[in-house]
Amino acid sequence: MNFDLFETLALACLVLVLGAFLVNNISFFKKYNIPEPVVGGFLIAVLCWIAHAVFKIEFSFNAGLQQGMMFIFFSSIGLNADFSDLAKGGKSLIIFLLIAAVFIVCQDFVGLAMAKIMDLDPRLGLMAGSITLTGGHGTAGAWADDFMAGNNPLPGAKEIGMACATFGLIFGGTIGGPLAYRLLKKNNYKEISEATQNNIQAEEQETPSTKKGVLEETVSYKSILGTISMLAICLVIGQWLSDWNSQYSFKLPTFVWCLFVGVIIRNGATYLFKRKIHNEPIDILGNVGLSIFLACALMSLKLWLIVDLALPVLVILLVQVVMMLLFAANVTYRFMGKDYDAIVLSAGHCGFGLGATSTAVANIQAVTNRFGPSQKAFLIIPMVGAFFIDILNALILNVFITFFS
Repeated sequence: MNFDLFETLALACLVLVLGAFLVNNISFFKKYNIPEPVVGGFLIAVLCWIAHAVFKIEFSFNAGLQQGMMFIFFSSIGLNADFSDLAKGGKSLIIFLLIAAVFIVCQDFVGLAMAKIMDLDPRLGLMAGSITLTGGHGTAGAWADDFMAGNNPLPGAKEIGMACATFGLIFGGTIGGPLAYRLLKKNNYKEISEATQNNIQAEEQETPSTKKGVLEETVSYKSILGTISMLAICLVIGQWLSDWNSQYSFKLPTFVWCLFVGVIIRNGATYLFKRKIHNEPIDILGNVGLSIFLACALMSLKLWLIVDLALPVLVILLVQVVMMLLFAANVTYRFMGKDYDAIVLSAGHCGFGLGATSTAVANIQAVTNRFGPSQKAFLIIPMVGAFFIDILNALILNVFITFFS
């Protein structure tokens, strides 16, 4: 059964509504910050699996919508990448970026090595590496499309990618807090008083209302239209550059080109033409693109394709979790200064090293609510997780895919 563009869009929106309902009513999903499109999409994918197994019915959804939304999301990451943020983070941000880059390399080496030991396609090792763990669901879907194209497609790439990314979200939100508490107790840090905890939480609750006034000023018809125009330029030029790049052996996927064009537009407009670009409209449209993309990607999963690969991939993922714990405790913590901020950053690194920026922020909030604020962590983690890590990940992955897979 085939669904056209508009039918696919309508179903994707229903998946988002269903996911929002489930997340709001099931504490497990809320606790581990599982995205709404992932929850709703996986449920629909399971129902499609049942329909395929029992009634021999297979559903096919419009691929153009999914791909377009993916390009919009990565273009928004590029448009948000203001180089002045590097200056704000200073030396600590640079060090943390280098640590994150080293960990990406470790993830991919472990994934490839484990895949070779178990006689799997090396691309599966990368899929259970930084593609899904550092990259998350968006990057998983993007590389899965690339792996399934061409003369040597990888069966089940999208299904495995989404499953790995969800696994990473759960464990990224599970191990960060315990690791931080172990380091805090080891270094004799004391919990702050209950009154201070309440004050911190009250300040956090006031933040959205403060931001609301800014949002009302910067989100308007003109700013939304301007953002759509920039996104459209990213998509067009990104596609042109991808077509040009296809003639060479060292190739970057189209979504990476879209991201790079966004970076150039953002910083060119800011520093060459002195035009102020507001992040709020970019965030809104980027999140819309990501949500629809994930809904399309998840509901179109063919879960029956990955049954035989489930156990080997799970083994790789469990090794990755152990490595994340060891790396955060022995590298991130030590090189970030072995102080309170370093502990909070280690918890945050577990969050986006296995899951997503939202998981990392949840980890550091859980720690700071009990042991006190960390301005350095709240500055560095969102900046690195929001866009810098995706650029680093794309570059490192392309080297691994070109030379090792």
